[in-house]
Amino acid sequence: MNIPFSPPDIGIEEVKAVSEALKSGWITTGPKTKELENKVADYCNTEKAVCLNSATACMETTLRLLGVGEGDEVITSAYTYTASASVIHHVGAKIVLVDTKKESYEMDYDQVANAITKKTKAIIPVDLAGIMCDYKTLNRIVEEKKFLFEPKNEIQKTFSRIIIIADSAHSFGAIKDYKKSGEVADFTCFSFHAVKNLTTAEGGAVTWKPRTDLNSEEIYKKYMLFSLHGQTKDALSKSKIGLWEYDIEILGYKNNMTDIHASIGLAQINRYKDMLSRRKEIIETYNKGLCELPVRYLEHYNTTDYSSGHLYLMNLLNKTENERNSFIVELAKKGIATNVHYKPLPMLTAYRNLGFKIEDFPNAYNLYKNEVTLPVYSVLKDAEIEFIIESIKKIIK
Repeated sequence: MNIPFSPPDIGIEEVKAVSEALKSGWITTGPKTKELENKVADYCNTEKAVCLNSATACMETTLRLLGVGEGDEVITSAYTYTASASVIHHVGAKIVLVDTKKESYEMDYDQVANAITKKTKAIIPVDLAGIMCDYKTLNRIVEEKKFLFEPKNEIQKTFSRIIIIADSAHSFGAIKDYKKSGEVADFTCFSFHAVKNLTTAEGGAVTWKPRTDLNSEEIYKKYMLFSLHGQTKDALSKSKIGLWEYDIEILGYKNNMTDIHASIGLAQINRYKDMLSRRKEIIETYNKGLCELPVRYLEHYNTTDYSSGHLYLMNLLNKTENERNSFIVELAKKGIATNVHYKPLPMLTAYRNLGFKIEDFPNAYNLYKNEVTLPVYSVLKDAEIEFIIESIKKIIK
């Protein structure tokens, strides 16, 4: 067997869509990108969506749109990929990390509440593995702490409380309490990277909850300004007869999605329901096959919640970090690629240099030290799944 960890599910539909985009003569941001934005908004039950070149760009642009910067604080999880926190540093704000709950991949919400100060402008919760966070609790916390909130600009005054920006890089298509990821947090940022459930090769999208006191069209225009150097017209608009002239309103960035990438996403979203169903089958097969072993795995599905099934996180109970690493090597010898999600941020050089210490995040470390992520993707074959399960049983014994 040779089982890779997370290859993309690319079929004839995606190949045809890219070919059509290339032949159209329009390969940068254009009609395909706008079409994908509309599809994402419809899928997430929101008024608007913006497609950019990564979830990282979506999160950083959202912080900038909200005016978060120097002197501010933003809270996120210690147990996440660097993008959740690095964007806070990029805009000049202070990263505030909180530990996870004991034996949970979600932030400790009591610690979140205790970390809030007058400088806190946003919280970035992380929908790890495709399972949505407890946004009801987060909403309650920011309402209870709104007396501390000190807005610095008009959009912050509109919210009059800490703003929740979901790092939903993993959770496109997830549901919690009958609501979809994308319609729950104030702003939701998705990833369409090559290893994600739905891919555009590189890319991401951001949605936001409609508010009567915020004009969604104006929010959309601001995202466009930030993503294209602050230019008032994109290339598609300028291509119309006599409409070449533009202005630069702000010193923006270059974060746009291209039509080539969007064409892949359009083909993927049309068959995404089946792709999610296949992931559910794989996860349920793993659960059944591993349930009697000394491992703990995430529950992705129940009567009200439906994960996007992005990652299968498994903890080897009572095992050390070295024993976990040896387990990964043994699986690799059998041709099974696995991964670890994630090494907590305080263990990484850049975050240690900022003063973070893993000793302050014991729950995150205890999750990490014996975590193994198994392959889950929609083109994984039944025979490969059974081989993985049987291989694990032989190694664990």
